[in-house]
Amino acid sequence: MTDSFTAAALAGGLSWASGIRLYMTLFIAGAAGRTGWIDLPPALQVLESPWVMALTGALLLVEFLADKIPGVDSAWDAVQTFIRIPAGAMLGAAALGHAAPEWTAAAAILGGTFAAGAHATKASGRALINTSPEPFSNWAASFLEEVTVLGGLWAAFFHPWVLFVFLAAFFLAALWLLPKLWRGLRRLFRKLSA
Repeated sequence: MTDSFTAAALAGGLSWASGIRLYMTLFIAGAAGRTGWIDLPPALQVLESPWVMALTGALLLVEFLADKIPGVDSAWDAVQTFIRIPAGAMLGAAALGHAAPEWTAAAAILGGTFAAGAHATKASGRALINTSPEPFSNWAASFLEEVTVLGGLWAAFFHPWVLFVFLAAFFLAALWLLPKLWRGLRRLFRKLSA
């Protein structure tokens, strides 16, 4: 397996995961680099800093709690729209920082796209789930997202082929699911405004 392929998997995995759980992604990448499980590219080695890990760990805890409360999770997702997508672009570019500028630019564009697709799917799905009066479906969705991010990062770090198959399946499912989610949200807003 080539270094370029491994770097592309890291770029794709970090970008995609940041669209769902940015602070978890940053903390896990930093912890994996700090413990020697993976070798982060030079531009991402800052994630191994104790100060950065403390900050991303604290924000991970805030995000973990906010994501479990119906309504608060959607407000959190709305704010995170302006953070997760640019962060996904930056992570994609940083993972390929050693490459030629045109590849780094392509990684930033794709990273932002991966983050945006993952974020849109997550935020739309959670907004619809929040219409359910019981909190259990919200908690189940939140825990499923966390397990999915962990699995995606594991694949990005250790099994790049698995990650690329997973990303292809995720985005095919998202292309099928997003129009349905948006139609459901439109119906919900029409009912609320009537």
